[in-house]
Amino acid sequence: MPLHPDPSACLATLAQALPSVALLVGPDIPARNRQDTSYLPSEPPLAVVRPDNPQDIAEAMRICAAHGIAVVPQGGLTGLAGGAHPIDGAVMISLERYSGIEEIDPAASTMTVRAGTPLEVIQRAADDAGFFIPLDLGARGSCQIGGNLGTNAGGNRVIRYGMAREMVLGLEYVLADGSLVTGLNKMIKNNAGYDLKQLFIGSEGTLGIITRAVLRMQPKPGCVNAALCGLNSYAEVVALLGAARRGLGPMLSAFEVMWPDYWHEATVTIGVRSPLAAPHGFYVLIESQGLAEDIDGPRFQSWIEARFEAGLIADAAISQSMGDVAAFWATRDACSEFGTRLGPHCAFDIGLPVAKMDDFVTACRQRLAEGIPNVLSVYYGHIGDGNLHLVALSRGAEKQPMAEISASVYETVRDFGGTISAEHGIGLLKKPYLNYTRTPEELALMRQIKAALDPQGILNPGKVFDLEESK
Repeated sequence: MPLHPDPSACLATLAQALPSVALLVGPDIPARNRQDTSYLPSEPPLAVVRPDNPQDIAEAMRICAAHGIAVVPQGGLTGLAGGAHPIDGAVMISLERYSGIEEIDPAASTMTVRAGTPLEVIQRAADDAGFFIPLDLGARGSCQIGGNLGTNAGGNRVIRYGMAREMVLGLEYVLADGSLVTGLNKMIKNNAGYDLKQLFIGSEGTLGIITRAVLRMQPKPGCVNAALCGLNSYAEVVALLGAARRGLGPMLSAFEVMWPDYWHEATVTIGVRSPLAAPHGFYVLIESQGLAEDIDGPRFQSWIEARFEAGLIADAAISQSMGDVAAFWATRDACSEFGTRLGPHCAFDIGLPVAKMDDFVTACRQRLAEGIPNVLSVYYGHIGDGNLHLVALSRGAEKQPMAEISASVYETVRDFGGTISAEHGIGLLKKPYLNYTRTPEELALMRQIKAALDPQGILNPGKVFDLEESK
């Protein structure tokens, strides 16, 4: 980085190089670009650059690099870890104006999209073309595909389709020096050298700015069936998961588990109607995507009934329509209202060995109760792919003790050999705990890669890890 970064010269050069609509400074910077959804304090960026083509994105990056000014890529600003949070004096490069679907190729089953395109727009376009985009998040209407790929988003159907990186065939991105690298491959089989796109998927904008992507679409499911099941023990949950994998095979598209504390908040505090009459030790939402309703619908129902007769399921509601499927998912999606109904809280996205999850919940609940006054913690998640979510808060506290809550949770994750981030990234909020999950050798290699691709350290600096290891 230059010894004396020159913000004024950088702004002047940006103003000359870009259309006026693509550069916002001072009071023209929208509030949304000053703060993401991670509860971090708002920061005053030097400017917000909003290009509508990859060449201008590259030019803006080149200008910032030449003047030693830090750059933070921004998408839909729905992240929960602070990965897109503004940095004082940095230039935000927002992809919001670079939105749209460039091509749908039915023969290759691919879709080429711009990074600023909302996920829901992509889902609808695939559906209209007779295909299916399996990536799905609660923030689907606001989150952008560039941010989804930058954090390697997971979502509800990882158990069948994998993480976001599994749907990417090609990628275009801008490097820290302003180079535009276009690798919009549309072939599933392409082993010609390094698979460079994987460096940028999940890198949270610290290695490059994703501008376009080629996504692999899936065949549209012919039918969707679901069941909301009540179980008595976690051992039965694990047994049901194994039975679902064997009995439903590739049709199994979701296996969501909710602990009783979550169920109470969803059905009592939020007010979602429970499809089950009696309380249970665990609640499991199973979804199956088949080819034909007349074949796969009865097959799913008979499989559920067989598990009930075997005593594995205590009670179950089985969908008879897509309305039922949506109603079942409403219990799991109630967490989207926790922010307004429970107030400020700490939300966690962790990964654990499936067999240890209930033991973790017991240990974490106890540790939080011992260290946090009047604590409430609730547990739920995509257990089929090893991803547990939890929400914790100190009821009645004027200010939430987020540092203390985070330390308790992540120390328990470390004790159980889990990961501090299953699908939301590291950003700023989880950075102090990254060494709970990654070895010193892994962190050193990450720093080497960062130094090779961004020697000035200007791309999203301070996110994920520090360039120099703290002593």
